[in-house]
Amino acid sequence: MRIHHVYTDEHGESHFRDMEIDYESSHFDGADRRAKPIPVTSMIFRTTAADQDLDFHNAPQRQFCVNLDAGVEVTVSDGETRYVGAGEVLLLEDVTGKGHMSRHIEKKLRHSIFITLP
Repeated sequence: MRIHHVYTDEHGESHFRDMEIDYESSHFDGADRRAKPIPVTSMIFRTTAADQDLDFHNAPQRQFCVNLDAGVEVTVSDGETRYVGAGEVLLLEDVTGKGHMSRHIEKKLRHSIFITLP
């Protein structure tokens, strides 16, 4: 499983990198694999209007964003743009620096879950 990770470097520029989940052995005779638990602080359900585009901004806290039924185009300050589709996971850690921009290119209501980190 790939996670789109947005982070800020020591110069305040935001960047993408890919993160892969490390799985442990299965608890059900090989029928599934599980990652180590990640401590979290809260879970927020969010509905975003179809026409809501945001200029550069910082994440309010370290958080995962899981798109449930629509995607979003995200641009970081180094100029890279990615489409993060429904079912994909975005880890936002650009709480300082120049931040990221988001744009709804599907132009439909988007439901997502934000999972905040300590």
